[in-house]
Amino acid sequence: MPEHIKMPDVTPVVRYVADGVETIYSYPFPIFASEDLAVYFDGAKQASGFTISGSGETAGGDVTFDEAPDSGVIITLARELPIERVTDYLEGGDFSAASINNELDYMIAALQQVNRANDLMLSYSDHETPSETTLPDRSIRANKALGFDGNGDPVAVSLEGSMAAPDFTASGSGAATRTSHDKFSDLISVKDFGAVGDGLTDDTTAILNALAAAESVFLPEGEYLVTGTITLTARQSLIGAGQRSVLKAINNTFNVIEVTEDHCKISDIRIEGGDVGIKLYGVTRPCVQTSVTDVTIVAPNTGVQLDGYNNTNFPCYWNNFDRVLVEQPADNGFHLFRSGAGDTPNANKFHACRAYSLGAPISNAGFYIEEGRFNNAFIDCEANVDGTAQGCIIVGSGSDKNLFVNPYTESFNTVPNIKLEAGSVETSIINLLSVSDGAAIWDLSGGEYTAYNAGFPHKNRLQRTTCTDMNATLQRFDTEFIDASGSVTLDTSHSVHLVSSFGGALSVELPNAADAVGVMMVVKKTDSSSNVITVTEDSGAGPDARNYYLGAENDYVMMLSNGAEWFVIASNRSPGNTRFFDGSGTYDIDMAVDTYLLSSFSGAMTARLPPANAAEAVGRTITIKKTDVSSNVITVTEQGATGPDNAAQPLSSQYSAITVVSDGGQWFIVSKHL
Repeated sequence: MPEHIKMPDVTPVVRYVADGVETIYSYPFPIFASEDLAVYFDGAKQASGFTISGSGETAGGDVTFDEAPDSGVIITLARELPIERVTDYLEGGDFSAASINNELDYMIAALQQVNRANDLMLSYSDHETPSETTLPDRSIRANKALGFDGNGDPVAVSLEGSMAAPDFTASGSGAATRTSHDKFSDLISVKDFGAVGDGLTDDTTAILNALAAAESVFLPEGEYLVTGTITLTARQSLIGAGQRSVLKAINNTFNVIEVTEDHCKISDIRIEGGDVGIKLYGVTRPCVQTSVTDVTIVAPNTGVQLDGYNNTNFPCYWNNFDRVLVEQPADNGFHLFRSGAGDTPNANKFHACRAYSLGAPISNAGFYIEEGRFNNAFIDCEANVDGTAQGCIIVGSGSDKNLFVNPYTESFNTVPNIKLEAGSVETSIINLLSVSDGAAIWDLSGGEYTAYNAGFPHKNRLQRTTCTDMNATLQRFDTEFIDASGSVTLDTSHSVHLVSSFGGALSVELPNAADAVGVMMVVKKTDSSSNVITVTEDSGAGPDARNYYLGAENDYVMMLSNGAEWFVIASNRSPGNTRFFDGSGTYDIDMAVDTYLLSSFSGAMTARLPPANAAEAVGRTITIKKTDVSSNVITVTEQGATGPDNAAQPLSSQYSAITVVSDGGQWFIVSKHL
């Protein structure tokens, strides 16, 4: 079943100035049938020469003329309904939702039509009792002004001897009397320079003249058609009366407002159309400390654009945007970039700003920080974009240290919520609410971002961090699984590497120690093949200044770089847990290693164990072996006692060996080979 019309809060009339070329003009309000739409040329109602489409559609439709109206003709499209009831319900008959919806829609449309007519009338305030409303007779009021008597009733007033405007004195202690001229000069209006604000007259020159004459210019309620760019220079302000103060671009081929110098202010206005709604860039001075507040920009190509431009002496820094809505942008809602050799836009602040497609297609993103560095901050901002977008928020390759706090992102068609392009650096994302069905954070930066309560499935990501005291209830390592042969080169993106050499012998090359200061790495062989994994270093000597060989399943080595070389801190393949000694006389066993290979080739030797209760001996097992072919005996004894198993133990021939252990009271022989 087709949906009934939904009546939006929209004034059912729209006006255009014909350009002599265009034949299609849209009306942004619903009509029930084509005869409900009235078409006027310069106030004259037209009966033919056009086709109306879109009846029954909530969003409205188009009027297509057989021939383009002449240039300069004012085209008015208005919904005009007869005020009548269109449905009758029979007693005891069917009562359908469709019929009551249509009846209510028609009533709302009729009320909107009456309300539009009332907007054109003078009226009394709700807070006073209306007085006599009948005008004096035509003959009495001819050539006179409309005035009011002591009761506030309308009377005809003679124009003869009209007084000049009086001086002005504010109420309050210390108030000074000023001329009306001085008082009126406090705030210059664009209407003081001839602006009309009817949406049909070209007001560009009037607005430019007002800005040329005054630093602060007021834009009263009205629809001001502009055909060229309005430029603000140093310390100028353009202030409106709210969303009824409208700058309306005649097309989207030019920027509506450009701020080219510093300390400007734009507030309380609405901008419709334009290539860029508001563009900031430094031309003759730095473009800094501009304030843009309570501004709505509708249907531009790009809503707000900050450009680093072409001179590093005139940067685009420290500008502030608060409560700015960009609605239906074709390319980007907010765009930071650099068109020339200038610096990137840096340290600009955006608070409660919103890019909203409202169903219109968009080619890029709600917020696109193509280039921008050093704490461009986006606080409580929203990007709700159509599924044609490349991302709700995109952080480009020329960005560095941008901050997003409490962002809200929404789309469909797998549009990513936040896309981090390759080359972006140190983006920070806090409390992301991601409603699009694409990736919460699509990271192409190689992990160059920090996230807190953001992303999926992992909400948090920290970059390099110094922690003086940490209690970790669960620790995970960034692990890489490698199954290869030949050679692979490691980088610092992972700390643990589980490596299979099942397909053939494999060389695993560590990054140079100088490129991995403070980095810890683990390499472990996971397969049962006999293929050896050799751990080496790029342009370096390798862990502990040598290559490491992992030959059996589950062999591993753990290494740490101090910036000069890699040091082994754990391994089941560590060499050197053996002491070699060639001499004679008494040799004290220092318990530093587990195996002592002794040669007595030059004379008899006594290998003296420490006392069994020595701290370094308790619980330790060691092996002593004679390696030489001489007949010189090596006698194993104990300091302050007789020796293992309470006796001196001789090793008389080559390869004789004894393994002993201390229980803290005495040394015991575990095994002996004579």
